[in-house]
Amino acid sequence: MTAIQVSVDVARPVRTVYNQWTQFESFPAFMAGVDRVVQKGDTHARWETSIGGVKREFDTEITEQRPDERIAWTSLDEPKHGGVVTFHRLDDHSTRVHLHMEYEPHSIPEKAGAALGVVQHRIKGDLNRFREYIEHRQAETGEWRGSVAMPRQHDAGAKPGSPQ
Repeated sequence: MTAIQVSVDVARPVRTVYNQWTQFESFPAFMAGVDRVVQKGDTHARWETSIGGVKREFDTEITEQRPDERIAWTSLDEPKHGGVVTFHRLDDHSTRVHLHMEYEPHSIPEKAGAALGVVQHRIKGDLNRFREYIEHRQAETGEWRGSVAMPRQHDAGAKPGSPQ
C-alpha cells in the first residue's frame, strides 16, 4: 500500500468546509479525473474516474463520520483504497483540511507514479481546487450532518444487522 498525506488551509468556518465535503456529487467540479460520483444512500457512493487514459468505476463506503471532525472511507472493490479526511478549526473563519489516503497501485505506470509522487501532487492539486471552490461560494451547496460510528474492534467480522 502507498500512503499519501496532504493538507490545505481554507478561509471558511469548519462547519461550512465540512458540509461542502459531504456533497460527494460535487467532487468532479474540483477533483481532476473524477467524472461522476453518485450518492447511493448515506454511506455509499459510486465513482467513475478517468485517470491517465484508464476509466474505472468503483464503490466506496463511509466507515466513520463525525460532523465537523472526520470522514473515513474504504473502497468496496478494486482499486483498493481508503483513508480519512479530518477538519481542524484554526479560528472562527479558517479550517485545515487534512487527508490521509492509502491505495494499492496496480499497473507499472501506477507504481511509477506512486514512486515519483505524481498521485500525491495530484491530490494536493485537488485539495487546492476544493479550497478555491468553497472560498468562492457564498455558502456550501448542501450538507449531511449524520454520524457513522466506527465499528468496534470485536465487531469487525459481524454483518450489519446481526446480533452482537
